[in-house]
Amino acid sequence: MKKLLFLILLNPLFFSFSQDKKIKTNEIEVNSIIKGTLFSVENIIKKPTLVILIAGSGPTDRNGNTKGTGENNSLKYLAEGLTNEKTVVFSYDKRIFQQMNNKNLDEKTLRFDDMIVDAGVVFKYFKGQNEFGKIYFAGHSEGSLVGMIAAREQKADGFISIAGAGRPIDEVLLEQIEKQATIILEDSKTVLDSLRKGITVEIKNPMLNVLFRESVQPYMISWIKLKPQEEIKKLNIPILIINGTKDIQVGENEARILHKANPKSELVIIENMNHVFKEVKTEEENIKSYSDPSFPVIPSLIETITKFITKK
Repeated sequence: MKKLLFLILLNPLFFSFSQDKKIKTNEIEVNSIIKGTLFSVENIIKKPTLVILIAGSGPTDRNGNTKGTGENNSLKYLAEGLTNEKTVVFSYDKRIFQQMNNKNLDEKTLRFDDMIVDAGVVFKYFKGQNEFGKIYFAGHSEGSLVGMIAAREQKADGFISIAGAGRPIDEVLLEQIEKQATIILEDSKTVLDSLRKGITVEIKNPMLNVLFRESVQPYMISWIKLKPQEEIKKLNIPILIINGTKDIQVGENEARILHKANPKSELVIIENMNHVFKEVKTEEENIKSYSDPSFPVIPSLIETITKFITKK
């Protein structure tokens, strides 16, 4: 069951990219439940581009670290790599972190739409400052679907999907379970059949609790009904779709599905990049990189995104 953890979620070198200017960080409180870090450099140009990073599934924070699984700092390193005199980056904690801090988290009240609402609140906060020429959403994994919907609703200037699913989450989960935990496959099919109908179900097999405990089922119901292929079709803005060849959670075929749904998008498959943006060559490195911050973000990811957002 060790591999099941990844369903919810080289020579070691410390991260460094040559920067002409030192990166500065500011803690921003958008509202009482949304807090994050703004990455910028000194003396930026007038009205730079802002990239809003949206974290992946589970209790994943602004740095890309999932509670209880160690640090990889994927989003933090990505933000640092993207930041320059023309680009500012904001990465924020999900509302559940503030709710946990306040000891008032009620898991069964959470809905996928909450994530979209929060992304919209962040967008409006920075749009209202009139300090940025363009604002892009960049969503990782689950955050891809959040970002593509928020980008349409808020009329963002562009959207970037990193390791985002092309199919509804129930289909992706079943494929992951079939590959990594076949012992719970049939029970998982039964649960998901019920959730698709909007009906919660009692979990009798304790091995399913990680994914399908009853308190998260309402959230799953709200997530399953959304179809990424349909949502990305609605976007009429620049779109960049990225996936890595070493992603063991969201395969590169998911990126191709999104690209096919909106052929005007740009598709980039990065060789040897895994789900947390690290360059890996072996399965051992792949798993280790999830909890080892000495693995840097693969430079080609930063180069690809920077090229996309700086196009004339």
